[in-house]
Amino acid sequence: MSDSVVREFATNDWSVYRTRFLIRAKQLRRPLSFKDALGREHHGSPGDYLVQSSEGLFRIAPREIFEDIYVVMENIEDQSRSWTAPLSRQRLSA
Repeated sequence: MSDSVVREFATNDWSVYRTRFLIRAKQLRRPLSFKDALGREHHGSPGDYLVQSSEGLFRIAPREIFEDIYVVMENIEDQSRSWTAPLSRQRLSA
């Protein structure tokens, strides 16, 4: 990395961001592999998270990344009932 690039990153003009989407997630207890609706393969290990987006799509998030980004929300049981894409709709295999 050149000195000018390092100086550019060393400035104090950084912005703070937050994620804007709500997701549902479940920590995996055993390995999980599946192919999503777009044909992409996903693989997770115990401790990783199975994540469902608000659009109903599933993905695997590594534990370290997931726990660094997301914070659990309490008392949203009523909201969780409105999610329309149950896990059984996609081909998942343990």
